[in-house]
Amino acid sequence: MTGMDDSTRAALGELGPEASDSHNSMTQIFADDPVSSRLATIIHDLEPGARLPSERLLAEKLQVSRNAIRDRIGVLEGLGALARRKGSGTYVESLKPDSLAFALNLAISSSHLPLSSLESVRIALERQAAAEATEAADPVLIAYMRSALNSMASTDDSMEILEADRAFHQSLLRAAGNPALIFFADALAGVLVQGMKDRSDRSVARVSKEALIGKHEDIYEAVVSGRQEAAMAAIDEHFKALPQQAS
Repeated sequence: MTGMDDSTRAALGELGPEASDSHNSMTQIFADDPVSSRLATIIHDLEPGARLPSERLLAEKLQVSRNAIRDRIGVLEGLGALARRKGSGTYVESLKPDSLAFALNLAISSSHLPLSSLESVRIALERQAAAEATEAADPVLIAYMRSALNSMASTDDSMEILEADRAFHQSLLRAAGNPALIFFADALAGVLVQGMKDRSDRSVARVSKEALIGKHEDIYEAVVSGRQEAAMAAIDEHFKALPQQAS
């Protein structure tokens, strides 16, 4: 296979087994489909922005038809792992939270999983973010949290309060300084916002502004003062007060 660069040859396994024996979560997703799993491994061995080997080369490597390769590339493109560029080829993309949200929505639809059951996952992510934020304490993001609280206090408009509430939680997640927490929380938010926005609006409307601000103040003060257990407890109390909120 002359004419290929080293990254393509490595992805196809021509630079030795060490170039293609790593697996990531995408490989596990396709564990029941050996062809997709092997294709995911090839993609994992390429850098974002790298061009995927041609369908012909992939078909030869995986010993399947080009149609089989084309179908699976289409699925991976739908998940945001690949992008076709007209007249240029197919390229590896960095997987983004909204891509994972799309996959989660598909999984939820097919398994009939209630969206409400994801709230406990979201709470767990926020508890961990609060704990880590007490140690990371990024001054800029802490300031954003304070600004969101001020925005809540300065308005009686329910939609503006809801937006400030979301801004507070987004700033808290980022204050933790943990990219994985941010990625999964953003992906989960992409699912929850689509399915639970109306219910969230009603939840905020049912709680007094003073109570809402008070719960957020407790979170803020615990994070700023570096009290990890108090920060996690404040998250729990916040969600107990707003059992159906998706902010």
